[in-house]
Amino acid sequence: MAVPFRRTSKRTKRLRRTHFKLNVTGLVTCPNCGNMIKSHRVCPHCGYYDGKQVLVNGKYQTVAEVKKQEASGKKSTRKKTTKKVEEASENK
Repeated sequence: MAVPFRRTSKRTKRLRRTHFKLNVTGLVTCPNCGNMIKSHRVCPHCGYYDGKQVLVNGKYQTVAEVKKQEASGKKSTRKKTTKKVEEASENK
């Protein structure tokens, strides 16, 4: 078994251990909610990535689902009935 010839001083020991440390990975602030998140990841707090909402109720949204939601949000060409017309049709 190898035995050191001289005792290692506190200074030498501490100097050797200065590089033995944990370093923080690339953390950035979320532009939407301001929480600290890992870069290039979806924010677990608000669900946004690259300015778009990706997580809704804990589930990922696909591009097709987003397009369906946008299409359903458009106004229909069908005429809406008013309350007066509905009441008149009920009274007859």
